[in-house]
Amino acid sequence: MSDLFDVSQETILVTGASQGLGRQFARVLADHGAAVALAARQTDKLKSLEEEIRGKGGRAAAVALDVTDMSSIAKAVDATEAALGPITVLINNAGIAIEKLATEQTESDWDAVIGANLKGAYFLATEVARRMIARKQEGNIVNIASVLGTGVLKAVSPYAISKAGILQATRAMALELAGQNIRVNALAPGYIDTEMNHAFWSTPAGERLAKRIPQRRVGAESDLDGAILLLASKASRYMTGSVITVDGGFLLN
Repeated sequence: MSDLFDVSQETILVTGASQGLGRQFARVLADHGAAVALAARQTDKLKSLEEEIRGKGGRAAAVALDVTDMSSIAKAVDATEAALGPITVLINNAGIAIEKLATEQTESDWDAVIGANLKGAYFLATEVARRMIARKQEGNIVNIASVLGTGVLKAVSPYAISKAGILQATRAMALELAGQNIRVNALAPGYIDTEMNHAFWSTPAGERLAKRIPQRRVGAESDLDGAILLLASKASRYMTGSVITVDGGFLLN
């Protein structure tokens, strides 16, 4: 069964790899043999991870990428291909959230969130897909969505809207690209304890939110390892347009 989840022949571009889930995805995929391009706006934050992966005998390259800059997208794909070869799997993870009530969100807040989470993810996916098609190669795109693409909470409306868009973009691209042998699926995490939000879970508000999760705990980054390996590997070869939710039952409550 271990061969089923093998990614040792894959070249995988992971966006938002400088921290949080992106960093965890990159580690797990590299540990399972993939050549991993680590993409973020500031490559200095990626160097330690690149060195860590290479120190364990893995293959990794830090790549500068600002998904809100269309010229940066093409340059990042070029840099990945130059360093590691043609991309076979894209993990479309980069994103941001701005916490304000809808009546307080500004146009610049909207543009920043939608630009990074939806527009940037869409155009990176289409750039990678075009190159896969030109090479007539099998391809795989994994969009990182969120349970808030289906459910909602207060104070993150542009984020929730962007992730709902990612779910529909996943389905639309999956339909269009299936005939080109390119799969497009989404992973929708629930609440995960990361470096960015770790302190929050010890606050009264964080504890109240955790109690709303049927499993009565916040997820660990490693709780997504199995799902990302499934979607990145040939184990999901007959899946496209699918959404895998990993949320401890949050959407049930």
